[in-house]
Amino acid sequence: MRTYNELTLEERVEIQQRLESGDSLRAIGQSLGRAASTISGECRRIGPEGGRYKAQEAHRRSQRCRIKPRVPRKLDDPALWETVQALLRAQWSPEQIAGILAKAFPATASYRVSHETIYSAVYLVPRGTLRTELIACLRQGRSTRKPRTRGTDRRGQIPNMQSIHVRPPEVADRLIRGHWEGDLIKGAGNCSSVGTLVERTSGFVVLAKMSSASAADALESFGKALKGIPEALRKTLTYDQGKEMSYHDALTLRTGVQVYFADPHSPWQRGSNENTNGLLRQYLPKGIDLSVYSQAELNQIALSLNTRPRKRHDFRTPLQVYNEHLQLAEASDSTVH
Repeated sequence: MRTYNELTLEERVEIQQRLESGDSLRAIGQSLGRAASTISGECRRIGPEGGRYKAQEAHRRSQRCRIKPRVPRKLDDPALWETVQALLRAQWSPEQIAGILAKAFPATASYRVSHETIYSAVYLVPRGTLRTELIACLRQGRSTRKPRTRGTDRRGQIPNMQSIHVRPPEVADRLIRGHWEGDLIKGAGNCSSVGTLVERTSGFVVLAKMSSASAADALESFGKALKGIPEALRKTLTYDQGKEMSYHDALTLRTGVQVYFADPHSPWQRGSNENTNGLLRQYLPKGIDLSVYSQAELNQIALSLNTRPRKRHDFRTPLQVYNEHLQLAEASDSTVH
């Protein structure tokens, strides 16, 4: 790896003396073992008015530049930093914060910060309670993502299941509203669980309290959750091949929602749901008993996610997009009737 050592005071004195003797920049560089561009840059950057290079003045200026950053950090602004901290505590990601600040203050350059700037500011906080608190607000709780173990699928076969490969092509495009992805997130020892449903076009989240991870309980909980969704916005559900969806035929009869099954070990086929489950772990951490959460509490968690701005919606929220879909569906129904 290439490194760069700054010019010393002794080298700067020699540069001054040799410039006064009329030596060329290339000759000075060769004498010092430096590139000619280093010498020309030094003279151009630090030379005073009149063109005469002064070693002492150049060295003092160099030292000042080392101490003081060339560009003040934007998050040194106390008001802006307090705003960023408040949004982090509200479980917003740095990317969401950066996006919403740009939209809220379009004419204020000092309030346009990148998500990388926010991440850097968090990790630059001195060790202590504040640093620990802010890092805990960030999405990922682990340093690396563990790949799902591949191998022989040992799960029981689900009767009459329809593969994702026969699902209508319109679902994959995310252009038609009303197509959902589903899953369970598990609690400590896999003894408790919460059902998750995500609408593909909007990212709107619905959570369902589960008494267990059995097929019968999944039928009741997902059935109730789907029946609470307007009929125009419930068309299909894409699920993994978990045994809890063994009663999918009965679920379709109750709700009118056709269930399709992703391939084993293919989480990218249900990317919206996988991403949402990751976000939910900020509220429902691994290793805790999920049965203690009431449906009302799960609804509040879902609301928190649904009111976060999303980059893919130009920083509108899933709730805003979902409501627009609902209004369009209702307008379409009234036109038909």
